Amino acid sequence: MRGWAAAGLLVLSAGLVSAAPPTNPNDLTLSGAMTQGGVATGVVPFGTVALQLGGQPVPVDADRHFLIAFDRDAGPTTILVARLADGRRVERALTITPRAWRIERINAPMRPTKSSEAFLALRKPELEAIAAARAVRTDAQGWRQAFIWPRVGRISGLFGSQRVYQGQPGAYHGGVDVAGATGVPVVAPAQGVVILAATDKPFTLEGHLLMIDHGHGLSSAFLHLSRIDVKVGQAVAQGQRIGAVGATGRATGPHLHWGMKWNDARIDPILLVGPMPQGA
Repeated sequence: MRGWAAAGLLVLSAGLVSAAPPTNPNDLTLSGAMTQGGVATGVVPFGTVALQLGGQPVPVDADRHFLIAFDRDAGPTTILVARLADGRRVERALTITPRAWRIERINAPMRPTKSSEAFLALRKPELEAIAAARAVRTDAQGWRQAFIWPRVGRISGLFGSQRVYQGQPGAYHGGVDVAGATGVPVVAPAQGVVILAATDKPFTLEGHLLMIDHGHGLSSAFLHLSRIDVKVGQAVAQGQRIGAVGATGRATGPHLHWGMKWNDARIDPILLVGPMPQGA
């Protein structure tokens, strides 16, 4: 899809992780998965002073590169706007392709959940810690890398899958699950900075939770770990061991749950990392 404007050309393509520098510095390029749960990167025109996606500010590096992403439930369209120093605006309507999520329909009412005061007392500080971690912004550059799988193995749970109980939707699965035995190493999928490490005491639901900021609002969360080998504020390299598979928190068995977000948007790690290597 192509569109012309005074400030240049917007180029959209699928399946790419990073955007190549445009041959024309006045071009706005964008490449990646323009779909629900997808991620795209791009380069703004020369002279851009601000970039917004759907009214949300998007950081742009000095070399004009940026990253955007689309929530699992993103609507069919959104607007990408670049404002230039000379007052011009480059506006583009982006079409977000819907996805066919794996839906399991159950002919039974949803099981009621009763949260005790004791549970809520434990959960409140955990949610506050997660929110505070997500608010942290670092200068990590992992978002520019081609991501790798933090654990190679059988995929046992897909992002976005959901159960519907007699027409009432339950919460959808917010990450991808990879089966593995307790103690199997987990590595960093890309460079980043540790923003949360529930090392001493596992969280009630997530267990030993580890969160890494990859820069530009992109972060990874690793749930149910049996151990965490890094600490808050530590810079980690792609492929570095960060912990081990476990079954802590609310888990039916040992596995790695890998969730990703761009700001508040929940995204599908598979669209960023690609298929699981053959023979896993």
